Amino acid sequence: MTEIRLTNTKTRKKEVFAPIDPENVRMYVCGPTVYDRAHIGNARPVIVFDVLFRLLRHVYGEEYVTYVRNFTDVDDKINAEAQRRKDAGDPRTLEELIRERTDETIRWYHDDMNALGNLAPTQEPRATEYVGQMIAMIADLIRRGHAYEKAGHVLFRVRSYEAYGKLSGRSVDDMIAGARVEVAPFKEDPMDFVLWKPSTDDLPGWESPWGRGRPGWHIECSAMSRELLGESFDIHGGGIDLQFPHHENEIAQSMCAHPDADFARFWLHNEMLQVEGKKMSKSLGNFFTVRDLLDKGVPGEVIRFVFLSTHYSKPMDWTEEKAKQAARTLRKWREMTEGVNVAGNVPLPVLQALADDLNTAGALAELHGFARDGQVDELKAGAALLGLLGDNLGAWAKAPGIVLDAFAERLGALRETARETKDYVAADSYRDALIAAGVSVSIAKDGIVLAAGPDIDLAKLKALK
Repeated sequence: MTEIRLTNTKTRKKEVFAPIDPENVRMYVCGPTVYDRAHIGNARPVIVFDVLFRLLRHVYGEEYVTYVRNFTDVDDKINAEAQRRKDAGDPRTLEELIRERTDETIRWYHDDMNALGNLAPTQEPRATEYVGQMIAMIADLIRRGHAYEKAGHVLFRVRSYEAYGKLSGRSVDDMIAGARVEVAPFKEDPMDFVLWKPSTDDLPGWESPWGRGRPGWHIECSAMSRELLGESFDIHGGGIDLQFPHHENEIAQSMCAHPDADFARFWLHNEMLQVEGKKMSKSLGNFFTVRDLLDKGVPGEVIRFVFLSTHYSKPMDWTEEKAKQAARTLRKWREMTEGVNVAGNVPLPVLQALADDLNTAGALAELHGFARDGQVDELKAGAALLGLLGDNLGAWAKAPGIVLDAFAERLGALRETARETKDYVAADSYRDALIAAGVSVSIAKDGIVLAAGPDIDLAKLKALK
């Protein structure tokens, strides 16, 4: 059996992965809070842990791997969006509006992540479906002396767990000195965090021994992972931004509630994403969602390829140039492997690369070698383990070859005229028409680049000549 080695955040070492039960390999990954579209940074952990899911299924068997990724569907941002709709005149109850918003956002999330070639997790629990389990865990923590009730709140007593801070490598006192912590009169200690908080009549709430309220964010994942994977399971994953405080708090809660268990034995964290070398932010104008990219004509397979080109433990830089190069490579590979049908015969070099701490960049390098040497069977089979070159993502590459130079020249001429006349109406109208026809338009200092998207409309394009 292939030996898998993973860098365990908990020990800061690359370790041989040995599941608790090879016939019941279990992984939990923190999913989204469903109040809006997923931005491209949100997609990185989905792709990273999708590759790990694929690897585990290949090594241990599909039926022996369980992957749980949750939805947080109770949150102040969700409540605020529902309240905004109600204030705008929607006659429905707040609960109905919240359900509509979360259902809508989950549907968007599924559409966008499917477009990137990700497999569906084994289970996708919604937090609101497990409030009973959360209440039971909170009550147990109170009974054990790790939590206390004050002013309708229940808080976790951080100093009752001696190992708090081990995952992130911080001491409690250092965290208090170096971080902003919520100061509240009902806290025994500034670092104590909320397990349960009261709800007013106009907000979602559940009855509990501490009054009507709703759970804190951290307890949700502890309760759901316990219910679906057990008190001890193999892997817990997520973005590095969740390491503290979310994952640190999960460990404290779960270990105090089940002191004889391990909770998660391996912790994996992916690094953050940048755009053109800068932190993604709305203020810099470089913030965009997965749907923004897809709507611009960037194929989901291209997005996936760019993400896989950087090791999960390193910051990733999204650039337009990388996307263009990925599209050229994938189109070439698809042409080479047209009609090739391989199943399960993953070439050893690709498998070894992925088994070495999910070295996706190394695996892609092996695929480049197969393409160079004309080894099309190995190329297709190796790509499949990475979620590439499958029929589910291939429509974009099957778009007929179209010469777009004339359209680029026409748009360039219109823009030159616009600069002279200060009237950009015609140029902007032509650009918008190209986009409506399914053409990706990139305008930079060094010229205009057009690319045929997966949904190119030849009739619309022909009408623009």
